[in-house]
Amino acid sequence: MFQLLEKFLMGPLGTVAQLKVVRAIMGAGLATIPFTIVGSMFLVFNVLPLTFPFLENIFNATFFRFSDLYMLANTMTMGILALFFNVSLGYEYAQIIGEEDDLNMNGLNGALLAMFAFFMTIPELIFEGGVVNTITSLTDEESIVNGWRIGGSIERLGTTGIFTGIIMAVLAVRIYRLCVARNWIIKLPDEVPAGVSRAFTALIPAFLVAFAVIVINGVLVVFNTDIFQLIQIPFGFVTELTSTWLGVMVIYFLVHALWLVGIHGANIIFALITPITLANLSANAAGANIPLAGEFNNAFVTVGGSGATLLMTVFIAFLAKSEQLKAIGKAALIPSLFNINEPLVFGLPLIYNPYLAIPFFLAPMVSASIAYFAISLELINPLIALLPWPSPVGIGAYIGTGGDWRAIIVALIGVVSAFVIYYPFIKAYDKELVRQEAGAAEADTETSGEAVTA
Repeated sequence: MFQLLEKFLMGPLGTVAQLKVVRAIMGAGLATIPFTIVGSMFLVFNVLPLTFPFLENIFNATFFRFSDLYMLANTMTMGILALFFNVSLGYEYAQIIGEEDDLNMNGLNGALLAMFAFFMTIPELIFEGGVVNTITSLTDEESIVNGWRIGGSIERLGTTGIFTGIIMAVLAVRIYRLCVARNWIIKLPDEVPAGVSRAFTALIPAFLVAFAVIVINGVLVVFNTDIFQLIQIPFGFVTELTSTWLGVMVIYFLVHALWLVGIHGANIIFALITPITLANLSANAAGANIPLAGEFNNAFVTVGGSGATLLMTVFIAFLAKSEQLKAIGKAALIPSLFNINEPLVFGLPLIYNPYLAIPFFLAPMVSASIAYFAISLELINPLIALLPWPSPVGIGAYIGTGGDWRAIIVALIGVVSAFVIYYPFIKAYDKELVRQEAGAAEADTETSGEAVTA
């Protein structure tokens, strides 16, 4: 089984994980986390009266009078999430290429070129009578002014624009790289301040980025579409697929299959789907009911760390008979409360361990299924806020769902279910280690006896 995973999974996905653009997307996703958490906290505060009705009159008389003021923190984070992704990716991608390809590329230039390309795609255009015009439409259903569609903020800067922002960042940085590699840049004397020199380095790349985006926009508008609508076709399909139960199962299978052969599966897989889960989080805040959103993973699934090992860690720390398991369990106990279980992954170990491979796959898939159906059947509220992933069991689920106490119960049911799956396997592994320890102790005794006799 491990050989098959290494051949057909570890190899291809390991290669994907090493791609510069994938690592840059991972970095961009991490860079957005502080802002999405801050924005989410203000949203949670604003929906508290829905969870605790007795607060409604108090909030109406006090906090809600200033709601438009403090909710700017939410609108200017979740409402412009595509811009965060775009700028962060442009910076990360330019930095990685510059360092690894030994090119004089600057992260700030990459970020600004990415933002420039992205903003050029946002206005909505129409081609009529041989003339291209920006759209203006002010009705009860929509508000488009000079091509800019307005909602709570500029709509295409929100989660609907994440994938366009990513593609424009990649395009802009690749053009930037081409210019630097081919020496198509303006060089100023060494005496010129670095800031001025850096600005002129981006001049020719900026012209080429503008030309490329104008051509893309022009071709698409002739066919009565634009890049947002075009990208929505493949990425909309992927988003829909990851929101199904089967899609969620595939995600958790891949995460833990990679872990089993020593690759950090969560970093790879969730780096790729983070734009989707953040978009789903925003959709839930607007009234949708999508299970895989925000920190669904750490709130309901991998509680205790990858593999959903929280109660198994408690078990081996206090009830295992093997001295080895007891020591590892006690060392891993505190980190496990905060969803960190590298001590188990590499110390137990969970990787390359035939005794625990099946529950390592199965436990998170079962806990994910429980949470998925609890949300999809509307037994609990969907996730609307992003919490730090180390939040202990129940806390992330409770706050993330806007204060739904039933989410705590679902999280605990997932934790118990995971342990039930682990129990027979960890017992067998414990028994095997006890046998090995007894054999080692017997061998040591015999060796000591022979030494005394000699």
